[in-house]
Amino acid sequence: MTEPFEVRIEKLVYGGEGLGRHEGHTVFAPFVLPGETVTVEPLERHKKFIRGRVTAVAIPSPERVAAECPHFGTCGGCNYQHMPYEAQVRYKAEILRETLSRLGRIVWEGAITTHGSPPYGYRNRAQWKIAPAADGQPAVGYFEAGSRRLCPARVCPILSPRLREALDVFSRLIAARALPAGLREVEVFADDADEKLLLNLSFEELDGPLEAITDPLRAELPGAESFLIHIGRGDRFELVGPGYLTYGVAAHRFRVGHLSFFQVNRFLLPGLAEIALGDARGRLALDLFAGVGLFTLPLAHRFERVIGVESNAATARDLERNLQASGAASPAARHSDVAAFLGRWHETPDFVLLDPPRAGVPAASLQRLAKLGPAVIAYLSCDPATLARDLTALVGTKEKPGKYEISAVHLVDMFPQSYHLEALLRLSRRA
Repeated sequence: MTEPFEVRIEKLVYGGEGLGRHEGHTVFAPFVLPGETVTVEPLERHKKFIRGRVTAVAIPSPERVAAECPHFGTCGGCNYQHMPYEAQVRYKAEILRETLSRLGRIVWEGAITTHGSPPYGYRNRAQWKIAPAADGQPAVGYFEAGSRRLCPARVCPILSPRLREALDVFSRLIAARALPAGLREVEVFADDADEKLLLNLSFEELDGPLEAITDPLRAELPGAESFLIHIGRGDRFELVGPGYLTYGVAAHRFRVGHLSFFQVNRFLLPGLAEIALGDARGRLALDLFAGVGLFTLPLAHRFERVIGVESNAATARDLERNLQASGAASPAARHSDVAAFLGRWHETPDFVLLDPPRAGVPAASLQRLAKLGPAVIAYLSCDPATLARDLTALVGTKEKPGKYEISAVHLVDMFPQSYHLEALLRLSRRA
């Protein structure tokens, strides 16, 4: 089947696509809405499903809107600019509920509390590629969806104003060849005031002084605080500047280094700890996958003792310095793999916060955590598929209940305009 065909879209699925059915095949296509009839050109044909692109919308949904960005549909960054923001949040909640049921056999019939964000201008971090454009000239932008082709971008509405300015500066400097050749990737992180910048620059090779890079950028971007330059040939790093930014969240200040993870939605960050921690208080809390301490510091004001565990060496250094600078007596940092830490830990905590990477929590860690038996576990997940898998080890199924039950489900929309979603589930130990 190579000819285009019409299909009615039944629902949206995780990953940014809509699902329909045609002649015994499940059909997946992007940039659609439930209820629409679209023409799909097949790109991949498998035994049970077809993946394609939409060439026409025969019957559009009344919810369909014009995209804010001129690159939408070509750039691989956004998936949902064709729908109102309220609809995005609603569909994400449906996807979360369906994914938990389908992959984890976890039926949650309660409310999903949603926490929305201003839909544009929210990102405090961006990563851009530098490669030849269609005309062969170097340009900056994002890869097209599912490819290594560059989509040159001079605008990106989801970026903070400071990052939009930085994108324009790189576009102009690269077009003018005012930066050394060999630059292949740029990552820029802005502080909470959207003024100071941390820049990671990746080169294939680099000859000459570092000032040939930093001087033009500092002239165009006052407030560029620190540069980490990676040269692929020889795999070496050069640091120019202090090596970190200070980011304020509510009453706390966090040192965030060049290689440390930090949440990207500048609007939702101030309230994220309240969503994650709820009314948690007590004697002992563990913050696993602690990062630079985004939750460890607020926990220190609620618990007598708090331990933050982080495996990445650079991030663990930031965590330790943030805890030291906070002046709080109780928090302690552990540079350790979570599985190794839990294998050595024997004291039952009152509260555990899990904020793992996309891969989720290792099975052995979940088993150990269930054996320790904290009263409450809060799980902050950026991938509903691994969340569903991990919850099975703690919550079990309707037929075979586990040690915990779900007491609350939150959808925290950290990534408007994209299919990505952040979910916070609070688990209580069964009586």
